Amino acid sequence: MTKLGESRLREELRTLKSEDRPRVIAAISDAREHGDLKENAEYHAAREQQSFIEGRIQEIEGKLSDAQVIDVTAMENTGRVIFGTTVHLMNMDTDEQVVYKIVGEDEADIKQGKLSISSPIARALVGKSEDDVVAIRVPSGTVEYEIEKVEYI
Repeated sequence: MTKLGESRLREELRTLKSEDRPRVIAAISDAREHGDLKENAEYHAAREQQSFIEGRIQEIEGKLSDAQVIDVTAMENTGRVIFGTTVHLMNMDTDEQVVYKIVGEDEADIKQGKLSISSPIARALVGKSEDDVVAIRVPSGTVEYEIEKVEYI
């Protein structure tokens, strides 16, 4: 994962542990005071939320323990597309320019121009260099892009 992706996950983990978990524990305690737990909707909702929070904490801790963090800013820019690089592409048919950053699966957000390393576009781009023309298969057919610029930012 990228350095930014790691810091976002660490921040989410901190929030879950220091803010969300204590809040839900307090809500469960308050709901218990209201009596019969079988018919207490507040209690069941708080327990469900607690289950979600604990699951998410385990998921994030697992990802962080297994993660390999890559900081492309510390690497020499060779002009090759690798994980973490920002790629400027030109559609050969429409002359439309697009910019994508290749990131880990958890960080991917196409609206922000962040492509998962496992996406078809990213897989086609990785290993290519500036000025290469890449044919990418998309649902509507094949689109050719020229790699105009590769940034290690």
